[in-house]
Amino acid sequence: MTNPAKSIRIGTMIQSTEGKAPENIARIADLGFESFEPFFWQTTSGQDLAELGKRCRDAIGDRDITISTIGMFGNPLETQEKDLLTLEGWKQCIDNAHHFGATCVAGFTGRIRNQVLTDSLPRYKEVWSELAKRAADKGVKIAFENCAMDGNWQTGDWNIAHNPDAWELMFNETPDDNIGLEWEPCHQMVYLIEPIPQIRKWAHKFFHVHGKDATIRWDVIREHGVFGKVPFVFMRTPGFGDTNWTDVISELRLAGYQGSIDIEGWHDPVYRGDLEMSGQVHALNYLKASRGGDFIPS
Repeated sequence: MTNPAKSIRIGTMIQSTEGKAPENIARIADLGFESFEPFFWQTTSGQDLAELGKRCRDAIGDRDITISTIGMFGNPLETQEKDLLTLEGWKQCIDNAHHFGATCVAGFTGRIRNQVLTDSLPRYKEVWSELAKRAADKGVKIAFENCAMDGNWQTGDWNIAHNPDAWELMFNETPDDNIGLEWEPCHQMVYLIEPIPQIRKWAHKFFHVHGKDATIRWDVIREHGVFGKVPFVFMRTPGFGDTNWTDVISELRLAGYQGSIDIEGWHDPVYRGDLEMSGQVHALNYLKASRGGDFIPS
C-alpha cells in the first residue's frame, strides 16, 4: 500500500556547486530524509549535469528518496560575468532536470540592480518568457523562491519575487502555467506577513516548498523598530522558530499541494556549525510529526 503521508515529503537541500552532491547525498541518505534538492550558486561550474544527475540517483540507490526539484540561485537578469553564468546555468538545469528525476527548477528571478522593483519587469518578461517555453517543452516547472536577499520594493539585487504584490505583477507578465513559486514562510515573516492566509490564496502557484522558519523578536521591534541596528528577526531551522508547521502542512494539504518540503539549513544562529546536522535532523522529525506522524492504514 502506498503511503499517502508522503504525498508531501520531507527532505533537505544539497550543495552542488563544488561537484560533491553525490557524496553529500550518500553521507546523509540514511538519516531519514525523503527527498533532496541539489542546488547551484550562480554557476554550475562547468559540470556535466547529465552525469551529475546520474551520480546523485546512484547515491540514493534503492532508498525511497526522490529529487523533485533542483536549484539555480543567482541573478539571471543582469549582464555581469556571474549573471551570464547564472542564466546559462538555468538553461542547463532545465535541459538536464530529468537526469536527476526532477520536474522543477527553482531559484531567484533576478533583478535590475539598485532600481525600483517594477523597473525589472520588462527584462523579467524577456528572460522568463523564453525560459518558460524552454521548460514547458521539457515538462519542467519553474519556481521562484520568495527571498528578498536584503532587497525591498525600492532597491535590491537578486530577486523580485519576495512580495505578493510583486507576484501579481510577475504572473501578469508571464502567465505561463509552468511558472510559480518556491515558497517558505520565513521570507514572508521577515516582512511581518502572515503565512497561513497566503497559503490559502497562493498555494495553486506553489511548485516547491522550503523548510525554513523565523523567530520574530517583538521586544526589539517595540524598542528599535524594524530594519534598524538591532536585528528584529532571525532565520531558523523548522522546530526552533515561530511557525506552526502543523497548520502550514494542513493548509498545504487542503490546497492540494503534493511535493516536497526541503529543509534549507545553514541559517540558524544556534544550530549551525557542529550543530548543523543535529538541527536539520530535529527539523526533519519535527516536520514529519507536523505532517501527522507515522502513517497508519485506515
